Amino acid sequence: MTIDWHAVITGLGSGVIVSVLYFVGLALTVRLTLSAPRPMSVLLPSAAARIGVLLAAGWWVTDGGTLGWAFTGYVLAFFLVRFIATLMARTPRAKEAGCN
Repeated sequence: MTIDWHAVITGLGSGVIVSVLYFVGLALTVRLTLSAPRPMSVLLPSAAARIGVLLAAGWWVTDGGTLGWAFTGYVLAFFLVRFIATLMARTPRAKEAGCN
């Protein structure tokens, strides 16, 4: 089995960029939702837009649906960014930890 490293790196690079945008959008949506009088009016359009961008970028990276090494890199990048985002969300801030 031959690994197409160019496709893997392309998938990883685009996956990291799109995934970071996805989770930044999620963080902004959560902040807006906390102060919104009707949270569902913020959550639903945001989720639809973020999921749509994530899927469209995945479609573009995989050349219209051909699963391969680019898709593998894209998925690995998403889960790596997701892991880092959840670690950052769990880490208490200095103010919350009682340091200040």
